[in-house]
Amino acid sequence: MNADPLELQKFSELAHRWWDPTSEFRPLHEINPLRLEWINARAPLAGRNVIDIGCGGGILSESMARKGAKVTGIDLSEKALKVADLHSLESGVQVRYKLIAAEDMAAQEAGQYDVVTCMEMLEHVPDPAAIVRAAFALAKPGGKVFFSTLNRNPKAYLFAVIGAEYLLRMLPKGTHDYAKFITPAELSQYARSAGLQVDGLKGLGYNPLTKIYSLNDDTSVNYMVATSRPA
Repeated sequence: MNADPLELQKFSELAHRWWDPTSEFRPLHEINPLRLEWINARAPLAGRNVIDIGCGGGILSESMARKGAKVTGIDLSEKALKVADLHSLESGVQVRYKLIAAEDMAAQEAGQYDVVTCMEMLEHVPDPAAIVRAAFALAKPGGKVFFSTLNRNPKAYLFAVIGAEYLLRMLPKGTHDYAKFITPAELSQYARSAGLQVDGLKGLGYNPLTKIYSLNDDTSVNYMVATSRPA
């Protein structure tokens, strides 16, 4: 299984706080509108069949469903999925959640999805390239595939680990393992090797003074990659 048991345990222990916008998941709540609109601008979600790999408690999954997409969210944290299911019932926003690995889902439902998302997950798995290959397999020909992760360089270590976890305490200590961060060149290579076409990159910045996130062209820390499966 392409998963780190310690990573799964870490997120499972926090699962009950997933939908609390003041909790450890506050950054996810705050960046979600930005990444949602970025995705929707490149692949209008209304009426589309969408799969969210590593959906956790369902923040992105639900927001895409609100845009009119038919969404499936998959994860390997049973507790996170229970939280996602419960919130879906409470909100009335319908999402299909499944406890399954991306690679297994790709074997079952290859070529079924107009849009595939995998956000803030690749840096938490032992073999990120395998997830990228699964994302390619899940996409229909002509489908769009989106990733987001953390760059690996001294600035990213300073901002994403020292700053976010230890100084600003935006995230629990130990949330990220710097050695697992992925450079844009590496992720682009994973995508191309899987058969995906890289369409563009976008940076995600945070101003600690205003406490506001914004999209920009600086991919040195957090970044997103838009790709597509050739038709």
